[in-house]
Amino acid sequence: QIAFMTLTLFPIRLFFAAFMMLLAWPFAFIASMGSDEQELEKPLSWWRKIVDVLLKAIMRMMWLAGGFHWINVKGRRALPAEAAILTVAPHSSYFDAIPVTMTFASIVMKAESKDIPVWGTLIKYIRPVFVSRSDQDSRRKTVEEIKRRAQSDGKWPQIMIFPEGTCTNRSCLITFKPGAFIPGVPVQPVVLRYPNKLDTITWTWQGPGAFEILWLTLCQFHNSVEIEFLPVYIPSEEERKNPVLYANNVRRVMAEALGVSVTDYTFEDCQLALAEGQLRLPSDTCLLEFAKLVRSLGLKPETLEDDLDKYAASAMKMKKEKVDLKGFSAYLEFPVSQTLESMFALFDENEDGVIDIREFVIALSVVCKPSKTLETIQLAFQLYQSESGTITEEDLAHILKTAMGVSQIDVTHLFRAVDEEEKGKITYDDFYTFAELHPHFAEDYLYADQMGAESSLETSSLSAPNGICTDFSPDSAGDRKKPLQKKLN
Repeated sequence: QIAFMTLTLFPIRLFFAAFMMLLAWPFAFIASMGSDEQELEKPLSWWRKIVDVLLKAIMRMMWLAGGFHWINVKGRRALPAEAAILTVAPHSSYFDAIPVTMTFASIVMKAESKDIPVWGTLIKYIRPVFVSRSDQDSRRKTVEEIKRRAQSDGKWPQIMIFPEGTCTNRSCLITFKPGAFIPGVPVQPVVLRYPNKLDTITWTWQGPGAFEILWLTLCQFHNSVEIEFLPVYIPSEEERKNPVLYANNVRRVMAEALGVSVTDYTFEDCQLALAEGQLRLPSDTCLLEFAKLVRSLGLKPETLEDDLDKYAASAMKMKKEKVDLKGFSAYLEFPVSQTLESMFALFDENEDGVIDIREFVIALSVVCKPSKTLETIQLAFQLYQSESGTITEEDLAHILKTAMGVSQIDVTHLFRAVDEEEKGKITYDDFYTFAELHPHFAEDYLYADQMGAESSLETSSLSAPNGICTDFSPDSAGDRKKPLQKKLN
């Protein structure tokens, strides 16, 4: 079927879809010329209403060309005055633009998108909230703009937000980002379904690429999509004060409508679990628990690398000094809390009430830079090395078991391979040279021989289709109540 459709229907569909997009461009360009905020907040003029209808019709023809012959819509879309924000999930593909083109709701987009030829003009027409990567204060400004529009009593168009913040494979709903819920206004949950026999829609950070997804989808004779507008969710006073609680409760409602489970893990957790660095995390790693605690503690992703530099510099001054819970609290400059106690317990290897700060820094480096194995190991060498710049086999064991989040590891085979001159100590340059020659040193020298871990490596590499790491997702609420797994027993 793919071969036949590639030679026949695919080029026709691709040409017609591109033509429809080009046809929409002049209308969007003319309608968006000279628009300012005051004009945008006014009701649409008669000619803009006509342009709106024309553009929606053109966009519908574009999707028709892609095989979306009919779009099943359930429920009633709320008016902007009833719900200023539409929260859409699951987010699994660029085909999720279908509800955007049907509603012309505003979306949150990267500022660079407006410079894309043709597509950028269509984006500007729907008055998006632009996020600038070059502006360090962009996240705060984006939240403030969403809040301003959401509290305009329906003067602005509705804002459509995908709160998962990334594409998933629709097997569950991952943690919702709180941006849509910070304004504390009612939201309307919208759920998407693609009930196709063969899934060619899903596009995540692993699996088929963007063009392959487009090609396979256009080779399907018919593609089904279902959009369901759920009842407007009005937050309680407690939810208005707590955006995370609000987000979790809306996610639960949407998960029930979809008939899927939820997972407390985020996109960043899956990146960590499936990182492509030289050290693949084993399935029993405790670093995912550590990453959750880092977020719960209030360490923000956008400042995490700066925090890492600060903590690393402080740890180097402390050298081998161990600290108790009170000292750990002072080191992080966070008050003692249940979250801090849980994090402390992960590193309390002998349960004697003290931890080695260097292990915390190494774990934090892995969370910050999951794919940059050698950068983490270089930092670890700086923390553990003697005045001559060398570390011992015991030091290497401490470094690697912390970097992998496991309780035991045998590094003898690896250490001897690096220590070719049998000095009993190695430098980072020795390790770096070895890693350059043996980029898969973990599989060759740790997993296969020492951890008996052909099965462990296999498990860590397994994932659901297109990338969501189901191995690391709790199956039920009861799983989240289990005691924390310590790094060392």
